[in-house]
This record gives sequence, structure tokens and C-alpha cells, in this order.
Amino acid sequence: MPKTAPQACVIRFRVEPGDVPPEKVARRLHLTLAAFEACKTRLFLRGFPRPDPDTGMYDLEAVDRWRHRRHPTLFPELTAADEPPTSKAPAKSLGAIAREAEERRRNG
Repeated sequence: MPKTAPQACVIRFRVEPGDVPPEKVARRLHLTLAAFEACKTRLFLRGFPRPDPDTGMYDLEAVDRWRHRRHPTLFPELTAADEPPTSKAPAKSLGAIAREAEERRRNG
């Protein structure tokens, strides 16, 4: 059996991704993709970073900073003094917001 020379690795070094697909963001939040999809609207209402409009990918560093900003006493460098923390859920449920929007649409 003839011996072949070892081939060089195609990837020379690992490059950590900056933008990641929804599956990886869900995993970062310790959620399934289905659970992330179910709650992402509420997360967006709380300032969660939206995906890139062209690629659909999420900025992983922005996600991590958003997570840390929920704890301003632990990460004060990420929260401006005049900016309220985003750890609380919105005062209104999505259902209430949707009902109000529907009423506004109907009443013109």
C-alpha cells in the first residue's frame, strides 16, 4: 500500500464567529430554538439585540453585553448613569399591546 504525504490542514487557526445564527443565540441563553423563538418578541421589547437585516445573524458580543446590562450593580461600566436597567419585563403583556394596537387600527 503506497504511503501518501500528510496534507496540511485547510483551516490554519480557529476563528471565533462574531455573528451567529439563532440556534447559537438560543444556546447562549440556555434555551431551545423553539423556546427562543417563542420569547424573542418580549426580549426585543426589553432591548435585546435584533439580528442583522441582511444575514439574519445575531451579534454575539451585543447579546452578551445585553445580558450583562441586566445586572447594573455587577457591570456598572455597561450602564449609563441616566439609563434605566432593562431587567424588568414590560409593564404590559404582548396580548395587551396587540389589543391596543388593534383598537387603534379600528378607530383610525
